[in-house]
Amino acid sequence: MALDAVVVIPARDEEDRIAACLHALAAQTVSSFETIVVLDACADATESLTARTAERLGLTIQLIPGPGAGSGPARKLGMDLAAERLLAAGAPDGLIASTDADTRPTPSWLERQLAHVRAGERVIAGRVELEPAERWQLPSGTLRRRERDAVQRLERVRRVDADAEHHHFAGASLGITAAAYRSVGGLEPVSALEDAAFATRLAMHGVPIRRAADVEVHTSARRSGRARRGLSIDLEVSVWSERCRYEAADFPLDRLKALKGDTSIAVVVPTKECAATIGGVLARTVRPASRAGLIDETVVVDAASRDGTAEVAEASGARVIQQDATLPEFGPALGKGDAMWRSLAMTEADVVCFLDGDTADPDPCHLQGLIGPLLLHPDVVLVKGAFDRPLVRGDLEVPHEGGRVTELMARPLLNLYVPRLAGFLQPLAGEFAGRRELLQEISFPAGYGVEIAVLIDALRRHGLIALAESHLGVRHNRHQPLRALGEMAYAVLAAVERRVGDGRALLGGHYLRPWEDGTVVHVTVEERPPLAKCLHSGGPVPGKAPDPETLHRAVAVGRP
Repeated sequence: MALDAVVVIPARDEEDRIAACLHALAAQTVSSFETIVVLDACADATESLTARTAERLGLTIQLIPGPGAGSGPARKLGMDLAAERLLAAGAPDGLIASTDADTRPTPSWLERQLAHVRAGERVIAGRVELEPAERWQLPSGTLRRRERDAVQRLERVRRVDADAEHHHFAGASLGITAAAYRSVGGLEPVSALEDAAFATRLAMHGVPIRRAADVEVHTSARRSGRARRGLSIDLEVSVWSERCRYEAADFPLDRLKALKGDTSIAVVVPTKECAATIGGVLARTVRPASRAGLIDETVVVDAASRDGTAEVAEASGARVIQQDATLPEFGPALGKGDAMWRSLAMTEADVVCFLDGDTADPDPCHLQGLIGPLLLHPDVVLVKGAFDRPLVRGDLEVPHEGGRVTELMARPLLNLYVPRLAGFLQPLAGEFAGRRELLQEISFPAGYGVEIAVLIDALRRHGLIALAESHLGVRHNRHQPLRALGEMAYAVLAAVERRVGDGRALLGGHYLRPWEDGTVVHVTVEERPPLAKCLHSGGPVPGKAPDPETLHRAVAVGRP
């Protein structure tokens, strides 16, 4: 029997899903095909289950080990082998049909693709729809967002291809002739989004794509995919946006008091030259909650301010500690993140809420919105604040222009390297609250990289569903000169690179200022190690200075 098609399925730990995919292949209305399953570093029973199921269904299948480098290299390996198999069989127009292990092709999936090939098409992109039973388990907001995005994507596709019947181009439903595959050099071995890269390659070679509505698969709506980018992460972020975003107005004082129970809460305010604003922050934001019995400790960590910040804070009822006098075994504090890290050893609370001391328009909601989700949901470990940040220049106020480092550095970095966090409005917000067990088990960048580092480390330890964001209204605070923002952005970049990169951040914080005739300054990129490792071996002793014999002066320089 002639070989018309080879189906390629990359699979990594898919024992719960791949049987349904194989059953769908066995139900195809054509039988002149073989299947290649690329076992990409599977640690479960995917291999044995696939072999048994294929034998029972009468599928001709080949199992090959994958490179363990992501879906892209695995899919490429399978498609390369499929092209060789078809060309060796004298079938240059034979079909390489790609799908995923958590996907069910419809019975006519192969038949319709082969019909399009006979009609002269070389590349066929099929529709990819969510499994109906799983689709309706998603929040309605997620479904609306997907429908909106589908309309916008189809509009963009039709600007280039007016005959496109849908917008999809995905490895879950992709067919290409062996000759066309070979002519463009095959799939690119990128770790994820290999299908998007392949679409670009096809366009560069002038190979048209037939986006056919009669070619369809149903794919899982799971949110725990293993690719660094793709549908599962898109769904995870969308569901998070629906379920883990809050408004400060949701948490009035009486509700928080009812939720508090035995949870102790500390407010920590790092300050440096904040005499003009710290009194207002403490009076308007913290004092109402303290008087209601919601806050157990209020600590201001001062950086030796010379404008009377400490005196104003003490007069406002806060306990003031000087950052250099806190954990002196570590030497002078290196920056804001270092002060925050040291404050953890000087408080006893279960929940620590960090507020900024330079807020010009403080409001009780800044505090209440941060601690509310932690009291409401025991599984939430970190709550980030989000504000509308206008840029103020004299009498002119420009909406949404205040977070320049966020938009030009932090957001692009997260979209590129940690896309699960791309949904946070203000990943660099200095106002956040976290549980002590989280904050003591992670490293703290000593400078401006602390906020994004805490966010990334919390995600890796507890998952996205344990993180929340609370909108706290409009916030006005001091704006830095543009050149100063470059150094802040450098610290953010170093903190992210330390967690996702190749170690270049370990080279130090040298930053050259060409406008000062090549002056080189030091930007703080050092990190303090997890506090829990620095305290007594018998466990943390919050509120007390650690045993000098236990502490070491070295700054953490390894990966967290």
